[in-house]
Amino acid sequence: MPQRTVEIETGEGTCPAALCLPEGEGPWPAVLMFPDAGGMRDTMRQMGERLAGLGYVVLVPDFYYRNGPYEPVDMATAFQNEESREKLMAMVRSYRADMAVRDAGAFADYLDSLPEKKAGGIGTTGYCMGGRLSLIAAGHLGERVAAAASFHGGNLAKEDDPDSPHHRASSIKATVYVAGAVEDQSFPDEQKERLEKVLTEAGVSHTIETYPAHHGFAVPDNASYDQAAAERHWQAMETLFASALS
Repeated sequence: MPQRTVEIETGEGTCPAALCLPEGEGPWPAVLMFPDAGGMRDTMRQMGERLAGLGYVVLVPDFYYRNGPYEPVDMATAFQNEESREKLMAMVRSYRADMAVRDAGAFADYLDSLPEKKAGGIGTTGYCMGGRLSLIAAGHLGERVAAAASFHGGNLAKEDDPDSPHHRASSIKATVYVAGAVEDQSFPDEQKERLEKVLTEAGVSHTIETYPAHHGFAVPDNASYDQAAAERHWQAMETLFASALS
């Protein structure tokens, strides 16, 4: 699929991103794909290309842009030694929810400015912390997000976290799909039950499932990548976006 590197002015800096386009003539619906904690790297660009192949304009932003240039983390070994683990967690801690909210608006504005984008709401999707960002975007952008997916996302309904996406369930206008992992301490059963409850009470059309795979199952360069679960996630996204995006 055609892909190009673009730069998005956010008001707080310049965010590099991969813009992936389908083959042929548009316009097409658009999807904002949030990387996992490892940030922008070849794996995420390739995932953007695969989603574009389903008929979507896909934007994959490097949301760590405020930190300046950085070497991508090797996610296959990131948790095998203290130095790499701390590097990754420092990156995660550097990106606050208020930054994510402002960035989501800038990313949506950028997509809306593209002639290749079809009119209408966008989709959001994401992995690990990106799954949380996907739901944060849906909760703050309202009707601008028509469909929101989260795959092995963490802290989606953490009761004592004021930034947890579940607190803004009543503002979500998107159809929501959440796929959790087994034995995932960042999204345990109690959070799944809490998220189910608040989305139901808010009247949000949603599906929450637990795949028989571990955290990181959908991203090929993760040590816990699971091919069967990854293919299931692609099918789920295809179904979600085909039904919810214009």
